[in-house]
Amino acid sequence: MTQTMRAARLHAVGEPMRIDQVERPVASGTDIVVEVKACGMVPNLGNVLANWETWYPQMPLPPRPAIHGLDPSGIVHQVGEQVVSLKPGDRVYVNPGRYCGACHACSSGHPQACQHWTLGGYFGYNPKSLEMFKRYPYGGFCEYMLAPQAQVVKIPDNMSFVQGSRMGYLGTSYAALKKCGPLVGRSLIINGATGTLGVGATIFALAMGIGKIYAVARGDELLARLKALAPDRIETFSNWTGSSAEFVRARTYGVGADLMLDTLGAKAPLDSMLDAMRGVRRGGRIVNIGGTAGELPVDVKWWMDEQMELIGSVWFTAAEGMDIAAMVESKVVDLSVMEPMVWPLEEINEAISGVTKGDGGFTYYAVAI
Repeated sequence: MTQTMRAARLHAVGEPMRIDQVERPVASGTDIVVEVKACGMVPNLGNVLANWETWYPQMPLPPRPAIHGLDPSGIVHQVGEQVVSLKPGDRVYVNPGRYCGACHACSSGHPQACQHWTLGGYFGYNPKSLEMFKRYPYGGFCEYMLAPQAQVVKIPDNMSFVQGSRMGYLGTSYAALKKCGPLVGRSLIINGATGTLGVGATIFALAMGIGKIYAVARGDELLARLKALAPDRIETFSNWTGSSAEFVRARTYGVGADLMLDTLGAKAPLDSMLDAMRGVRRGGRIVNIGGTAGELPVDVKWWMDEQMELIGSVWFTAAEGMDIAAMVESKVVDLSVMEPMVWPLEEINEAISGVTKGDGGFTYYAVAI
């Protein structure tokens, strides 16, 4: 007998999501079914639903009616006959990254380089993403979802399901910091430091031994709150008051910081990113994980002469999610400095429109199922 479940679905652009009764998925093979308890609400979801197909037509959305929801956490409900190491009752986070699993990139542990790379419940990166949406049509805004076992991360008892639903942004920041190389004793500019990615990057950089963080953002109030996390290791600067590059160089004897992370959101001005880049020392490394888009007017001779590295970093692997779960379990990182704002599934549309009401990256948003 077919069983059903509640799911929030988008039927058409410009319309609110509807709570529908749809067929519940069934696990088979190496897939599992997770009973969703919470799903993160992306602050940019409203823009994605309304504008993505105009802004980035080469990056497909899931076919409508679509179940969105990027960051689900919950309990394993059912496992396929070829699943190993997962069982019903396990507390888990579902990494929404979807990929073929068979190409060189996937086999070497770099699934984001797969030609099928897709963020389930959010958007794809090329036309091949439509195949991934067909295989895994469930985002997290539903009661049960199908997921590949390779993308399921067990979470510890001291991580709530709502905290687990923040894993996407935490993992994105953590993966980018790993691309920076060893952090112990080094200096790091975080551009957009009080935003959703920036706060997570600050927490993990501190845990990973960073010597000094130059936190660049706009508002003084949130910058002060960020500095309070480690007053001796964080210096803050509001780029409303001048050049962040000049600020950093003035505090590094004119040399600049070793590293930079750009975490600015969609439609943020590229001038801010370019200015912060000028605060990085010769031979430095710059990693971009933000949502800004457009042509960046970088002087390629400066790039060559200064031996700069500019790296793009998308999302994170399940293994990196396991690292985060271990750090939370051992209390190396404390997620309680961030506060959740939670809506029930029936208020999904209020949640989409309510994600600007918090305190920058110190507030995270979730839908409870």
